[in-house]
Amino acid sequence: MKNSFDFRSMISNSWVQGAIPPALLAVLIIIVEIGSPGFLTGETLALLLSNTAVLFILATGVTFVILIGGIDLSIQAVASLASVILAQLLPSMGLLAFPVAIAAGLVFGILSGVVHVWLRVPSFVATLATGGVVAGMALWLANGRAITIEEGGRASTSWINATIVGTPVVVLIAIGVGLASYLGLRYSRFGRQSLAVGAGEPAAYAAGINVDRTKIVAFALSGTLAAIAGVVLAARLSSGSPSLANQLLLPAIAAVIVGGTAITGGLGGVGRTAVGALIISIVRIGMTFVGVNIFAENVVFGAVLIAAVAITIDRSKIAIIK
Repeated sequence: MKNSFDFRSMISNSWVQGAIPPALLAVLIIIVEIGSPGFLTGETLALLLSNTAVLFILATGVTFVILIGGIDLSIQAVASLASVILAQLLPSMGLLAFPVAIAAGLVFGILSGVVHVWLRVPSFVATLATGGVVAGMALWLANGRAITIEEGGRASTSWINATIVGTPVVVLIAIGVGLASYLGLRYSRFGRQSLAVGAGEPAAYAAGINVDRTKIVAFALSGTLAAIAGVVLAARLSSGSPSLANQLLLPAIAAVIVGGTAITGGLGGVGRTAVGALIISIVRIGMTFVGVNIFAENVVFGAVLIAAVAITIDRSKIAIIK
């Protein structure tokens, strides 16, 4: 006899998926506030948002790819390369170094999309390979070492660490990226087509959508935002490094999935990613408060990612779980 309570059906409901992350975020904030009274102060919240900003920008980029049913495993390498380019060019080019570094992310994002679309290579293989190329270029350009931004170049990055009306500039950048991405997904043709491709490619082709172009644009946006995250991180730390963002890949993907965007595509958005990024940051803070070794962070994020994927995955799109 069929069980009257179908847990899988319940958790696959889009309303439930959308409600769980904000509820989890609220619970985590309450737990941290109880464990450390005074957490919800302006100064602490500003620090939390500043630390979340780079993760959110990186996660927003990969959100575009996950929404079409793909994955981008090159974002940390692209971010690190952008930081190296910025650190090297700032002394001679000043503020012009920012668009140059970001353009590099756009180029490699397009490359990942082209390899995936034209060569029919699965996205995880295409981006893993592209990430290897990008990581090698970053090591070559930096001679395998971190590059400190010289005094002459720091004048062009000081604005990143400034505040406007008490709000850190890095937070305002993240808000700008989030709003632009949200509006683009919600109101543009590309946004509607991305969701259609993620929901089902055959139906998208039948509807006359240029699926290949939509995919390439998604990867281009992912690469561009990864580069923006890289230059912001480099400007904040006054240095660029071939491994600067290596520890951000898993948290960024976890932020997207924990926020409620389905790994199989077609469901989710930037608002959910913002909630997911805050959850990841709160978890990090909670781990610090309870004395968890910092090197165990990826263990926790990996476990969180497994649980989030189990909840958000649309099993109807997968004929066989391989």
